[in-house]
Amino acid sequence: MQQSPDYRIMPNLPLSGVVLAGGKSARLGRDKALLELEGRTLVARTLDALAQLTDDLIVVTNIVPRLFPPPARVVTDRYVGAGVLAGMHAGLLAARGELAIVVACDMPFLDLDLLRRMVTLAHEADVVVPRWTDVEPLHAIYRPAACLGPIERALVRGERRIVSFYHQVRVRYVERAEITRFDPQGLSFFNVNTAKDWEQACALARSHGGASASAAALSPAPADTGRDPQTG
Repeated sequence: MQQSPDYRIMPNLPLSGVVLAGGKSARLGRDKALLELEGRTLVARTLDALAQLTDDLIVVTNIVPRLFPPPARVVTDRYVGAGVLAGMHAGLLAARGELAIVVACDMPFLDLDLLRRMVTLAHEADVVVPRWTDVEPLHAIYRPAACLGPIERALVRGERRIVSFYHQVRVRYVERAEITRFDPQGLSFFNVNTAKDWEQACALARSHGGASASAAALSPAPADTGRDPQTG
């Protein structure tokens, strides 16, 4: 019998982790990156997760750098005021790895096995992105060498949608059927945009193993950092 591949084992490629934490959190009314869940800020919690996959950690933010835990490097947008695409550009520009995991700071239930699986798919693409309810460009794998040029050209044109450059690179979509093998409820894509989202996140974190009967009722919204992930 053929043995199933172990998706916990990733290809031997240098990998970076980029956390976007520069949004205004307008709908929440306070800086979501610094909200505390189980004794850790959301951005620290995200960095804790990514640190299990890489030691090259980057936070893209306009918040005071000392608020972020080491060893994360803190960078800011080069295209100021150009939205979340500019934040992603800054993160990929700073990345030392051949591949970069890019996530928003307000996604407290990342599934490491799903991220590992996505990294294994990057040998055939420049972008590996889940398609859950919709495309999740802020929970994706990017190849900086292939993506930075198209992103810069998009920014120069005034584009703000993250997916605006996808047609210029190789994209591998991870469909729902594949995602559910690792994250049946899609909680990886649950993000905190409103006070109600925050209440749900706290309840979910308190529940056994981070999952509960109420989790099935959660409908993850497209992740953002205070800016629409596709329009910026």
